[in-house]
Amino acid sequence: MLMSSELILVIILALILEFINGGQSSGNIVATMISSRAFPPRMALGMTALAEFSAPFLFGTMVAKAIGGNIVFFHAITLKVLVACLISSILWNGVNWLFGIPNSSTHSLIGSLLGSVLIAAGKDMIHFAGLYKILLALFLSPFISFMAGFLILRIIYFLARNATPNINEFFRRSQAVTALSLAFSYGANDAQKTIGIITLGLVVSGVIKDFTIPTWVILISIGSTVLGTLFGGWKSIRTLGGKFYKIRPVHSFSTQLTSGLLVLTASLAGLPVSTSQVVSSAIIGVGASERINKVRWSVAGNILTSWLITIPISALLSASIYYLFSIS
Repeated sequence: MLMSSELILVIILALILEFINGGQSSGNIVATMISSRAFPPRMALGMTALAEFSAPFLFGTMVAKAIGGNIVFFHAITLKVLVACLISSILWNGVNWLFGIPNSSTHSLIGSLLGSVLIAAGKDMIHFAGLYKILLALFLSPFISFMAGFLILRIIYFLARNATPNINEFFRRSQAVTALSLAFSYGANDAQKTIGIITLGLVVSGVIKDFTIPTWVILISIGSTVLGTLFGGWKSIRTLGGKFYKIRPVHSFSTQLTSGLLVLTASLAGLPVSTSQVVSSAIIGVGASERINKVRWSVAGNILTSWLITIPISALLSASIYYLFSIS
């Protein structure tokens, strides 16, 4: 079946969003390994891109299916709804990327989808059981990440209490494992939201009969993520890598270990979470574990504010865009 021009527009917008997401979220993944001087920037981004590309084929596409089927009912979706959703998410993510704020693309996409569906079909078309589950994961994950980062650093310091300064070299080299684990977890979670949206577009346009994800959708979506990653979110890297506190190898190792385990666990459970939230919260938890006043809490507050307003602003923006479409 031939694709309509509207479906092609949905695919193009989804890939643009994923490119921005890859550029923005790459900062979350590589910031600590660059700041701790474990790897040079280009090598860190290259390793991350390779792991991201492999992740959907290694860990499956449970998160993409959750985005596509657990937030709104299929019959509430039209291609116009998806276009409004994607434009809204692109605008909000683009603004945050421009100013170097580690925004959550997951929050913006969910908020945008809710906003356009609410104005198009009403609240009865929201899949509240699935939505509550997803929102609970989004809400709890940063708190779990903070506590896990706090505890992991304490455990590491206890285990390494009699170690010589040479242990810093161990923490630096070990990031080859923990950083790749975090990159794999990103590819298995954050990078799959676009896969879910494109597949949803194929279903509602009748190109495919059910929510079975074609391989080509995975390839173009994750390819867009990789291109965004290689381009790099340098402002986000600076925010996460240095504005909280001076990151040493032990901090980087602890943050990557915490974030990678949490995001990968959520991915295998089919729960979309925000890598931005998880990594930022882990950085704060690790720093606070060493010394409460070590963290620049004003920076953390700015990021928290962005997280809190993303869903309502994205929903309002998407609803407005859909309304403009409907009266034009």
